[in-house]
Amino acid sequence: MIIRKLLGTLYVQVVLALVLGVLLGKLWPQVGVDLKPLGDGFIKLIKMIIGPIIFCTVVSGIASMHDVKQVGRVGGKALLYFEVVSSIALVIGLIAAHLLQPGSGFNVDVATLDRSTIAGYVGQAQHGEGIVGFLLHVIPATFFEAFTQGEILPVLFVSVLFGVALVMVGEKARPLTGLINQTSEVFFRIVGIISRVAPVGAFGAMAFTIGKYGLGSLLPLLKLVGTFYVTALFFIFVVLGSIARHSGFSIFKLLAYLKSELLIVLGTSSSESALPQLIQKLESLGASRGVVGIVVPTGYTFNLDGTNIYMTLAVLFLAQATNIDLTMEQQLTLLAVAMLTSKGAGAVVGAGFVALAASLAVVPTVPVAAMVLILGIDRFMAECRSLTNIIGNAVAALVIAGWEKELDRSQMVPIALKGSRSAAALDAKTRVRADHV
Repeated sequence: MIIRKLLGTLYVQVVLALVLGVLLGKLWPQVGVDLKPLGDGFIKLIKMIIGPIIFCTVVSGIASMHDVKQVGRVGGKALLYFEVVSSIALVIGLIAAHLLQPGSGFNVDVATLDRSTIAGYVGQAQHGEGIVGFLLHVIPATFFEAFTQGEILPVLFVSVLFGVALVMVGEKARPLTGLINQTSEVFFRIVGIISRVAPVGAFGAMAFTIGKYGLGSLLPLLKLVGTFYVTALFFIFVVLGSIARHSGFSIFKLLAYLKSELLIVLGTSSSESALPQLIQKLESLGASRGVVGIVVPTGYTFNLDGTNIYMTLAVLFLAQATNIDLTMEQQLTLLAVAMLTSKGAGAVVGAGFVALAASLAVVPTVPVAAMVLILGIDRFMAECRSLTNIIGNAVAALVIAGWEKELDRSQMVPIALKGSRSAAALDAKTRVRADHV
C-alpha cells in the first residue's frame, strides 16, 4: 500500500525516470539518443501552454491590485532586486574561477581547435542587435504574435499593457477580469494533465544526454564541472539562503517544497518546463497572484543567477586553458557584457552556450573557437544553470511579496523558519498590518 502510494507521486516517478534514463543511456547509448523526442515533446507541451498561463496570471494579478502605481512599484523593486543579485552571481563566478583555477594546466593551442562544431552557436550569437535590438524585439508586430514567438518577454509586455488597461477601465472591466480568472483555472488544469507525462519527458531527456555524451565525457573537464556545481551550491545556500533567512523562510525547506519541479528541471535541463507549476506553488505559499505574476515571468529573463555564474566562470576557464591573461579592465568589461547577453538565456536548452558566444565576441581576447573545449560537457552544466535560475526566481518572488506586504505568512508553514527572530518579527509586522486594516 505504501509502495503504491509512493509510486503514485510525481516526485518518485520523476526520480525513477531519471535513474532509468541514466542506466539506459549508459547501457544502450544509441537507444538513449533515439529517445530525444520524448524530452523535446514534453518541453514543447509546456511551451505550448506558457503563453496563456503568463497572460492570465499577469493580467489577473495586476487587475487584483486595483492600483497602477502598485504595479510600477512591484516591477521596479523586482528589477532592482534582479540586478543586484545577478551582479553578485557574476562576481562569485569570477572569484571562483580565480580561486579554483579550473582551466590551469590544459595548455591548449587555439590553432588546433575544430571551429566547425560551434559554428551554429556563433551564428546565433551574431544575430543579436545590441540593447536597442533587444528592446525592439520585446514589442511584437501584432498583439497575437506575442503568443506565437515562443518567448516570454513579448507575452509579458502585452500582458502588462492589458492588465494596466483593465485597472484603468475600472468597474466596467470586472466581467472580463472574472472571465480571465476562470480561463486561468482551465489552463492550470491543462498543466496538471501535461505534468502527468513529466516522468516520460525526464526519462527521454536524461537517456539522450547520457547516450549522446556519455558519463566518460565528463572526466577530462571534471574540474570545470565540479567548480561550477560547487559555486552554484555556494550561491544557493549562502547567498540565496541568507536572503531567505532574512525574509523569514528556510532555503532548505523551500527546496524540499519544490522538489518535484526541481526534478523536472533536472531531467529536461530547462527551467521553463516547471514555470506553470512554480507559479501555483508560490501562490500556495501565500504570495499574492499580482506579485507572482509580475516577478516570476520577468525573472525568467532578468534574473538568471545560474547563467551568470556560468558565463564568467566559463570565460575565465577558457582563458586559463589557452594561457591567455585577462586584465582587470577586460574582466570588468566581461561582467557588464555578461549581464546583458545572459538576458533570456535561462529558459531554453543551449541558450546559455549561445550567450557565452555573444560575450566572447565582445571580449575578443579569448577566441570564440576555444568554446569547443566545453561543448561536450555544456549539457551537464545546463541542468545546474536551470536549477539555480528557478530557485533564484522562487526566492525573489517570496522576498518581493514580503516587501510589498503581499505575503500571507500563515500559509508559509511548509518553508517557514521555526522560532527564529526574523520570522517572529516579520509575523508581528503582519499582525500589526492586519489590525490596522
